[in-house]
Amino acid sequence: MTTADADTSAAADTSTTFADLGLSDAVLKALRDVGYEIPSAIQAATIPTLLAGRDVVGLAQTGTGKTAAFALPILSRLDVHQQKPQALVLAPTRELALQVCEAFEKYAAHMR
Repeated sequence: MTTADADTSAAADTSTTFADLGLSDAVLKALRDVGYEIPSAIQAATIPTLLAGRDVVGLAQTGTGKTAAFALPILSRLDVHQQKPQALVLAPTRELALQVCEAFEKYAAHMR
């Protein structure tokens, strides 16, 4: 397991793009639609590790993109033809669960 403690006070490396992180084309298209251009520090630190199938414990401030940090790799690894569950996301409150669900829907907009 990898621990990612993103220094959220520092800006993300602006030379790294979401495409550099290895996300799927459908997810990259959705990111363009929602206006995401450069991954945040927590996203750049965790997405490659999660895409490789490894576990991560990530710590970052509110509003730094933690949901995208785990949602984007999950969606990029999904097999849309598989009928069985491939991921389970747990949230401590109903409100947070709804926010996470809405984010997944945005990021999965071009997956079919």
